[in-house]
Amino acid sequence: MKIKLTLIATMVASMFLTNCGGGEGETKKSFAEEMAAESEAAEAEEASNDMENIGIGPIKELTFPETIDMDMAKAGEAVFESKCAACHKPGKKFIGPAPIGIYERRNPAWVMNMILNPEEMVEKDPIAKRLMAEYLSPMANQNLTEEEARSVAEYFRTLK
Repeated sequence: MKIKLTLIATMVASMFLTNCGGGEGETKKSFAEEMAAESEAAEAEEASNDMENIGIGPIKELTFPETIDMDMAKAGEAVFESKCAACHKPGKKFIGPAPIGIYERRNPAWVMNMILNPEEMVEKDPIAKRLMAEYLSPMANQNLTEEEARSVAEYFRTLK
């Protein structure tokens, strides 16, 4: 008899616990699921902020024309090959990040400022600090002119 009462009490308790809290169709998230959702939301907000960040340097705004200037891009490719290719590979992570798809992740003015002013960017800019922590290698200042940096930026637009 004692076993039957215990069994019945256990069944009632488990039904109560199963039905407790939340409305119909509502499921409770585990702690891990809640943490993952918060992390995704923070990453989405960070990505949005990344696109608004223009960095630190002489470039305050850069809006690309609709069509790519292929002559400028060709000059930028030559600069990239001679000054940047030792650390950056267009389609893959290397010593530094891959430039392919850069304008989906970064504001064009930020890219220009990173090229022109890498020391101060790594010291003060939150994105550059994150990249430094990830790659463990500071971006070298290649002392490019604004014109050279702009041509490299145009070359990045051709990378698919």
